Amino acid sequence: MSVTATLPLNRVAARILSIDTVRGIVMVIMALDHTRDFIHYNGFFYDATDFNTTTPILYMTRWITHFCAPTFVFLAGTSAYLMSRKKTKPELSVFLLTRGIWLMFVDITVVNLTIWFDITFSVTALEVVWATGFGMVVLSGLLFLPQRILLAIGLLILLGHNALDGVSFQPGTTMDLIWSMLHQRNAIPLGSGRIAFTSYPVLPWIGIIILGYCLGELFRPDFGPQKRRQTLKWIGIGAVMGFILIRSLNSYGDPAPWAMQKTPLFTFFSFINLTKYPPSLLYTLITLGPAILLLSWLEGKRANWMPFFVVYGRVPLFYFVVHFFIIHALAIVLLLLDGIPWSAINFQNKTAGMMPNHGLSLGLTYGVWILVVFVMYPLCRWYGRIKNQSRSPIWSYL
Repeated sequence: MSVTATLPLNRVAARILSIDTVRGIVMVIMALDHTRDFIHYNGFFYDATDFNTTTPILYMTRWITHFCAPTFVFLAGTSAYLMSRKKTKPELSVFLLTRGIWLMFVDITVVNLTIWFDITFSVTALEVVWATGFGMVVLSGLLFLPQRILLAIGLLILLGHNALDGVSFQPGTTMDLIWSMLHQRNAIPLGSGRIAFTSYPVLPWIGIIILGYCLGELFRPDFGPQKRRQTLKWIGIGAVMGFILIRSLNSYGDPAPWAMQKTPLFTFFSFINLTKYPPSLLYTLITLGPAILLLSWLEGKRANWMPFFVVYGRVPLFYFVVHFFIIHALAIVLLLLDGIPWSAINFQNKTAGMMPNHGLSLGLTYGVWILVVFVMYPLCRWYGRIKNQSRSPIWSYL
């Protein structure tokens, strides 16, 4: 399969294959996490990182998916920088502002509907699409700053936000609400039994999208491929080494320290068991570091396997919404096949209709994941062709 089988030649030349490939890879991995949540036995009700109940394969099934959200948001920032080739800064600012608001709206409506299947919206979870949109809104104002200042702001947020972990405010106050949105995962009652979860407090994600935007400078046409490859490699190595050093000190960078466990393997798991909500410094270093190394390795490559992932990587919002719907729908079908009557499935109980003691083995869950990924392939390819053949600017928001 060639790249031209996916997109017209003029569009292929306008995009960076390595970025779309990495985005596609993490999106495929992301589907594994969502499949485990909805399809694995009791998947909606357990913590796969709980050392008292997890197994090595289950733990790693969850852990590998940690790469997805940071890479997704980071590359959204890089893609925003690349748009500056075609837009002036004022034009790019308006686009990021409007697209960011649009993504936040999509998250609290369409995305939440696919997650919960609750047409009454009794539960609203502010997820990764929300955080990405919020980051775009902030970036739309900051991009007028000199690049060095913007980089300094991103690094300050990344390196320093864990110093705020101990900050809290009186529950129910305005500052508590603001802080829950920015840095502290929380459940916010909305009245009449409705509730909102600040699943992705936005402050660290703002830092990640800013740093992704700054990385975009390495992809300027006048930045040589060899120099770009080497620069990406050393940034990635630096992030991984920084993780190892800071985590070894066990005093800063993540609110959950590591500790000796019952076996060396589980001690290693404790070492890499990091906080995602919100993403800690160490979580960000060990996820973005390898992602940037992958970008370095893919620089200039035109391998036969890459177009498969590019198909997903070029339609991220479409993929995110549709694959979530398919996985959740399959989970409901499994309940019905288990003999649960439709009338007993409750979508308004904060469990998305899921029920304890139902689901498939982990091996079969992997099979469902692969099935979902392959079902999504022709859908994403079809959607990508429509999107890239259209000249309407509305497709930039979709």
